[in-house]
Amino acid sequence: MSQLRTVQVLGGGSAGSSAHVGSLAAGLVARGVQVTVCAPAAVDRAYDFTATGARFLPVPRRSDPAAVAALRAACTGADVVHAHGLHATARTALALSGRTVPLVTTWHTRRYAEGARRQILHLLERRAARAAAVVLAPSSDLVDRARERGARDARLAPVAVPPAHPEGAVDADKARAELGAVDRPLLMAVGSLVPHHGFDALLDAARAWRRLDPVPLLVIAGEGRDREALQRRIRDEELPVSLIGSREGVGELVAAADLALLPSRWEGRSLLAQEALRSGVPLVATAVGGVPELVGEAAELVPYGNAEALARTVVRLLGDPAERTRLAEAGRVQAAGWPTEDDTIAHVLSVYDELAQPLATGRGR
Repeated sequence: MSQLRTVQVLGGGSAGSSAHVGSLAAGLVARGVQVTVCAPAAVDRAYDFTATGARFLPVPRRSDPAAVAALRAACTGADVVHAHGLHATARTALALSGRTVPLVTTWHTRRYAEGARRQILHLLERRAARAAAVVLAPSSDLVDRARERGARDARLAPVAVPPAHPEGAVDADKARAELGAVDRPLLMAVGSLVPHHGFDALLDAARAWRRLDPVPLLVIAGEGRDREALQRRIRDEELPVSLIGSREGVGELVAAADLALLPSRWEGRSLLAQEALRSGVPLVATAVGGVPELVGEAAELVPYGNAEALARTVVRLLGDPAERTRLAEAGRVQAAGWPTEDDTIAHVLSVYDELAQPLATGRGR
């Protein structure tokens, strides 16, 4: 049998999906698979896919004929094509039109839209679900959603990514000094500044812990269209919150925190949650999507959008060092039971082999 050839297709390249593709590419190359990564050039500059041993081809995040033609050419000769995200899957399905090469897609996250855009999103999900031979998803609710949208074969496939920093490599004092939290509790949240990440509710909660002594500092790492509105609230309400923008090495900041906060409307296998539990940082998160199955009993869960419950939980934990220690220990135990990168790569490769084998038999490979 000749060498298996796969093409990985990324759209805009969120942090989670880009890190996953980097991990997947390295693992597949190490197992003798020929890997090509197609993504916008800016994504490769950030993640350096060629360093994994993969071939990189820049393909813009567009669905115009030129971009689709470039993606079609990149997929020529592939045994399996794997698209990451709804938009990447829709473009890839166009590029593969008329070809028999199997398409795998991973739905890394759940998207939200209102009004007319909600109907467009529904149609996009249907198209992506029905175009793929197999849909992989990191949480049970996303698997169910793919099936509702018409997926022929949808499977749970936890996405493991490498830790952001080696064990014991964090200089917590330096990180806290950089953020201005030397003599006060440090609370960390990470994510793009958009409505579904729940940062408005987080700012509502921040009002409640202003009465603590010392006053905790909430640091939010990320960028997005809501930044100006959030910054205005922080200024007008005199909230103990700092927006630090997108940062490299944010995992080190999380590891230095007293608490990690995840107020999102939906998460699959949240990178912040994984980093917090691995690092022994107590996590307060919303009970949504794949979060409960990811963290088990090793985190405090609150309802989405309930600022009062979020504030109450944070204040209670800051006043209870023993409970924070218990959560830290439970987090490390929970993280030790998660699928490893090797597990993830082996599972994906088994899907590729399953799909490519009939084609190889048919053409005498």
